[in-house]
Amino acid sequence: MSESDFQVNQLLDILRAKLLKRGIEGSSLDVPENIVHSGKTWFVEAKLKQGIESATQKKIVKMIKDSKLKVQAQIQGDEIRVTGKSRDDLQAVMAMVRGGDLGQPFQFKNFRD
Repeated sequence: MSESDFQVNQLLDILRAKLLKRGIEGSSLDVPENIVHSGKTWFVEAKLKQGIESATQKKIVKMIKDSKLKVQAQIQGDEIRVTGKSRDDLQAVMAMVRGGDLGQPFQFKNFRD
């Protein structure tokens, strides 16, 4: 909340910089394009993305299946579980998901041999 839209944009830049310092990518911040003006104040409601949306999940699973790697992908709630025998195949899937232009950053956890 501030007195001009320019100041709101500056606050968003500061917020993105603080998120980067904490290891969170700026693209995980969901900021609407319209800045609300009420009286003398301007404000915008920014939200952090949590989990993966169902449309993005389907794109990722389709990418994995089209890659012909020997892995299986399952959608579990707001996560995707990928299982496979070869560590190299799992790392290839991780690189493919990172390299794909899907509009949000991804975290990988529970990577076991």
